[in-house]
Amino acid sequence: MLIRALAVPKSQLTTVSENCTLEEALHILEESGYRCVPILDETGSIFRGNIYKMHIYRHKANGLDMKLPVTYLLKNATKFIRTDSSFFKVFFTIKELPYIAVLDASNKFYGILTHSRMLSMLQSSWNVDNASFVLSILSSGDKGELVNICKIVNKYSNIASCITLDSAENSRTIRRAIITLPPDVDEELLDNIVKALEKKEYSVSEIEDLRN
Repeated sequence: MLIRALAVPKSQLTTVSENCTLEEALHILEESGYRCVPILDETGSIFRGNIYKMHIYRHKANGLDMKLPVTYLLKNATKFIRTDSSFFKVFFTIKELPYIAVLDASNKFYGILTHSRMLSMLQSSWNVDNASFVLSILSSGDKGELVNICKIVNKYSNIASCITLDSAENSRTIRRAIITLPPDVDEELLDNIVKALEKKEYSVSEIEDLRN
């Protein structure tokens, strides 16, 4: 349901038919201003792949046949997700693409999910538009540590959002709990939260002020 809500539906997209020539596809790309658009079958329901403006320009610059079908330069035919795909699959599939094609339960082309929509969703989950400070808290990632960190913060304030990030440093894993505090937290209360965390030997590595 999350993917379906985030995806740009087919009705709002510029696409090209697999029956188009490279010359026709280039005209569509130039008119739309996009560097890449989906290629669909002649019924407009099956995703064939993507066509990139740069590949057509290179083809044309080399004096090659522009009457060839657009599928001649088709890319990313296997790069797609489904409307019920997990967030983690989406995140790691889209990272090298301008967008990822989205198929429905019947394998019909539903639309695309763009980087900007993914970033907007992450921004919303961090609640940065309705917050005061963001704390980056380091821990070893041992069992129960995230619960303990949240309990300490909750003694002083509600938690607007919380995510964790892992990184390897000197052959050991460091876990960062990124906690966003609500807008009613002032600097005095923030200082009490930080002192309480450090008293329990949790290092607050970074504090970001979102109030301005």
